[in-house]
Amino acid sequence: MLSGRKYQVEFTLAQAEFAERIGGICRSVWNTGLEQRRVYRERGAFIGYAEQCKQLADAKEDFGWLADAPSHVLQQTLKDLDQAVRTHGTWKVRWRSHRKWPPSFRFPDAKQIIVERIGRKWGRVKLPKFGWVRFRWSRPLGGAARSATIARDGRHWFVSFLVEDGQITPATHPGPAVGIDRGVVVAATTSDGDFHDRPFISGGERQRYRRLQQQLARTRKGGNRRERVVAKLATITRRVRSRRADFNAQLAAQLTRRYGTVVLEDLKTKNMTAGAKGTVERPGSRVAQKSGLNKAILDKGWYGLERAVNNAARYTGSKVIKVPAAYTSQTCSACRAVDAASRESQARFACTSCGHVEHADVNAAKNIKAAGQAVSGRGDLATRRSVKRQPPRPRARQHAASATRGIPVLQGREEAK
Repeated sequence: MLSGRKYQVEFTLAQAEFAERIGGICRSVWNTGLEQRRVYRERGAFIGYAEQCKQLADAKEDFGWLADAPSHVLQQTLKDLDQAVRTHGTWKVRWRSHRKWPPSFRFPDAKQIIVERIGRKWGRVKLPKFGWVRFRWSRPLGGAARSATIARDGRHWFVSFLVEDGQITPATHPGPAVGIDRGVVVAATTSDGDFHDRPFISGGERQRYRRLQQQLARTRKGGNRRERVVAKLATITRRVRSRRADFNAQLAAQLTRRYGTVVLEDLKTKNMTAGAKGTVERPGSRVAQKSGLNKAILDKGWYGLERAVNNAARYTGSKVIKVPAAYTSQTCSACRAVDAASRESQARFACTSCGHVEHADVNAAKNIKAAGQAVSGRGDLATRRSVKRQPPRPRARQHAASATRGIPVLQGREEAK
């Protein structure tokens, strides 16, 4: 199967400047191609990837700077644009600005990519028009590279390889099932009563980040000092993202190795973290509270954990099921009674019907597990359908069952007539 490997690149000064230049060319090709597609749509016409590639080849005669970038890189940019337009629509695809979009480009031809290990901590890769590029050998490559992507994150450059590792997904996983409840206080709680969480930013980094934000507010837009402050903020943010991704990957690997079925809530994280309407100064407004909730959800990385579990399940054969999240925190896992008053606090659940007392997150995780077992029991993995104990029987089977019970269906109808 295909998997990704990411390494930090050590560019020379000339290579770093060339990478910035190629990133700028790819950004220009993306924006020009998007503008062209929108103009065609306004006229009621259509232009696709093949036609844009032909026009790109002709444009190199008039704009010589396009020839500085490898042809496959520019073609891959147009292919990514075509995929984005087909997925999201022409008018929803965003422009790539110089300040908000970090340089990124892909080499899709595996024949032009040569990877070698030159030491215990170092490796190198040969890329078109770059030559040999050194990178930190932080983990084994594990297979043949299919493509290579160069991207800048803050002050550092990284190379990501798409690798064919030769592994096959197992047919089944014999392990038990588990329900996962994701929260803003504890990142993940299992139905077995395990709590998984860790701080992604230290107290010192939090204070430094706050001071840098204050410095940023006093800088002038477009100034060199503002650029340095933004770079320092990006360094802290990158560390936090790396820790969160590492936590999600380790937890996902642990869950998929231990359990054969992992049940998650079908949470629409993008919709849940949308900004609230109104202003903070408006009486009765809860914009500030909603903003704090959004930050807490994004800090725990709910969607990142879901992606990590799906990725890790490919190697273990575990089944990942998503169930509706409605009333999972208000339902008693013992008697199945639903009452909002049973959730006394964030951590305490006391059923008003049977008196069952348990940690609220563990209780919700057990409800998630039960819903997942009900869905998988009837062989329906759809998350938008109601969870039923048994599938409805076909009409023929219902008549046959009635006849076996001695209910004269036809005879009763004749007597009624």
